[in-house]
Amino acid sequence: MTDNTPLLVVVDAANVIGSVPDGWWRDRRGAAERLRDRLATDGVPGRAMDVEIVLVVEGAARGIGSVAGVRVEPASDSGDDHIVDLVENAADRPVLVVTADRELRRRVGALGAEVAGPRAVRPR
Repeated sequence: MTDNTPLLVVVDAANVIGSVPDGWWRDRRGAAERLRDRLATDGVPGRAMDVEIVLVVEGAARGIGSVAGVRVEPASDSGDDHIVDLVENAADRPVLVVTADRELRRRVGALGAEVAGPRAVRPR
């Protein structure tokens, strides 16, 4: 890893979207698109370094595409397992996983990833 290696930010879309009861359950795909677009526009507040944002989607949100600044990765099965795979494959680069899921936080933390809750990427 070099000092120029961007921080890999892996966002658990379902968990972040579900953290605010704003009617997301009526349009899961639309909620995922809004999160993706907000991440593309706002990035990760408080992170001065370059970041590479990966939004992991599952279920009804699987069909959304990537946009400039946010790579969307559909989980073929478990979103949590897909996120763990991304962390495992990140080699020595810094990784931040955004989720409130306690078990996922434990799993990626054991692999050396930093973890943050949904507020890290949700508007205040």
